[in-house]
Amino acid sequence: MEKQRFSVTYSITTETSTEKEARHKAFDICVEQTVEFPYELITDTFIREEVVGRFEAFKRDAKDKRRFIVEISYHNHTVGKELSQFLNVLFGNTSLKPGIKIESIRLSGALAGYFKGPRFGISGVKKLTGSRSAPLLCSAIKPMGQSPRELASLAEKFALGCVDIIKDDHGLSDQPFAPFKARIAAVSEAVRNAVKKTGKKTLYAPNVTADTTDEVMARARFAKKSGASALVISGALAGFGTVRRLSTDKSLNLPVLLHPAFTGSFTAHSESGISHFALFGQLARICGADISIFPNFGGRFSFSKEACKAVMAGCKTPMHSIKPALPGPGGGMSVESMREMKKFYGSDAVFLIGGGLFRHKDGITGSCREVRERLG
Repeated sequence: MEKQRFSVTYSITTETSTEKEARHKAFDICVEQTVEFPYELITDTFIREEVVGRFEAFKRDAKDKRRFIVEISYHNHTVGKELSQFLNVLFGNTSLKPGIKIESIRLSGALAGYFKGPRFGISGVKKLTGSRSAPLLCSAIKPMGQSPRELASLAEKFALGCVDIIKDDHGLSDQPFAPFKARIAAVSEAVRNAVKKTGKKTLYAPNVTADTTDEVMARARFAKKSGASALVISGALAGFGTVRRLSTDKSLNLPVLLHPAFTGSFTAHSESGISHFALFGQLARICGADISIFPNFGGRFSFSKEACKAVMAGCKTPMHSIKPALPGPGGGMSVESMREMKKFYGSDAVFLIGGGLFRHKDGITGSCREVRERLG
């Protein structure tokens, strides 16, 4: 494939199981995702040969005769220099059609260099926490409805237990019972005081999700000024371009945790949407996430072990200059299951454990310390 092109691998599920139907749908993608114009009416050679999507590979799925795998490449210039347009070319109008799913993305070196990806990546985040050989432990302050003082007290207990990352629950925003500025100031101070006692680095990541990019950036700057050392954002709510803005802002220079709220329907259907590999792995990194949060197997969500393995692979698959990201599985974890989780995910992961920490006989701080010991 030429250097000035990137490609997307789609799976196409047919009704007739025929190659003819699959090729027709694949060519429709080539046109729909670019010119969105009757192909037979295009006379310009450059548009026909370079702008319109191009077949790079086509085959029938060996396990399902109704399913075909097609790789389609697009010229870098169809994207310009905008993440929003990149996403539009990947799956814009085609996302409205049944039986088509993004399986993986192959970036060009030029686009990888432009989007940049995670600022810190796996090694950078682990260096910030001082925990380089073991998985990182993360927990969230909650529930919604508590005051800044109550949330700060919980954060202090987590930090005294040597949790690596404390994040706001994604449901904490700027509500009357815990206004953003009051919450961030109180929690930042509590974590800072606990770290002085333990000598162990603990990052605090406030939730900066908001209606506009300007408000997200304002909250992020206030958070950093108050002592926050990371940020969490729900990209599907605030906009994936806003996630990239957080990641690339040199004045912030903070790791970004990407929360999956509002993305469930992308991966819910086996024949449509976006694969776990591409959505929570590759696209999270392209947007600039250092940590990609997703539902762990065995919890209250429907992710399988195979889906979680796919996310891990997407977080770490080579993409030119784009750094790998830390997979952040959450849910379905307990103090007792930590060694099993480490065996499954390895050391380059962030384990988000919540309810399991509250049920320990020695309280939250004691449970955090036991988990820390189990992870090594």
